[in-house]
Amino acid sequence: MRRSPKQQRGKQRVEKILDAAAEVFAEVGYDAATTHAIATRANTAVGSLYQFFPDKAAIFRALEIRHVERVRAMWAKLDKPSIIQLPLRQMIQQLVAAVAKLFEQPTSRVVFVQFFTAPEIFQTIDESLTQEAIAFMASLLKQRHPTLSDERASLLAEVCVHCSNTLILIALRSSETHSQQLIQQIEDLLVSYLSPHVGDEVLQSEVMKVMICPHCQSERLSKNGHRHGKQRYLCKDCGKQFPAWKGALP
Repeated sequence: MRRSPKQQRGKQRVEKILDAAAEVFAEVGYDAATTHAIATRANTAVGSLYQFFPDKAAIFRALEIRHVERVRAMWAKLDKPSIIQLPLRQMIQQLVAAVAKLFEQPTSRVVFVQFFTAPEIFQTIDESLTQEAIAFMASLLKQRHPTLSDERASLLAEVCVHCSNTLILIALRSSETHSQQLIQQIEDLLVSYLSPHVGDEVLQSEVMKVMICPHCQSERLSKNGHRHGKQRYLCKDCGKQFPAWKGALP
């Protein structure tokens, strides 16, 4: 940005410009978009736009940053034991629903599509964001199934991310009905693919081996009531709770 707004009114104007830019880029593409069209959509003078952004490349870079911030905020909300420890389909439903909600926003839709169709215009986002997504997914899988090797978790995550990205790209360029159908297929695909590795039956069989804390591997445990019909345990060493199927029974 040419300058950052300090007052709330200026911040609101910038947000309005970015919202308008996302819509214009989505409708006509980056090459055909102009600062005048963006200013008109934002219902502001082009001179006001230039106070903050020297050109459309700067506007698009601001959209990149906005998208990355929203993605990382979404990951932070999903990286919770209350989600990771759900039955597999419910966990995947939470992940897919969060991604679908993210792409309801024009900013994320246009940035995602442009990344795969015109990567040369990007100044901030590169393949490192995809690798970050893979690392995030691998972390979720490791938390769900701690005995899963790092290499296996990373491979599973890589397949999940790349398959999902491909279907999301098609969904964002499809009709609303077909898009919803594809989103449902992402859920089914991930559940089917991950079930043999981190599915409920796999974790149940792990439970039957030896009851230890999945977080610190301590055997000093105590029962801690039931939740959603499942026995929960409390580790006396690290203080973390987990359902029976996350640990292992003697």
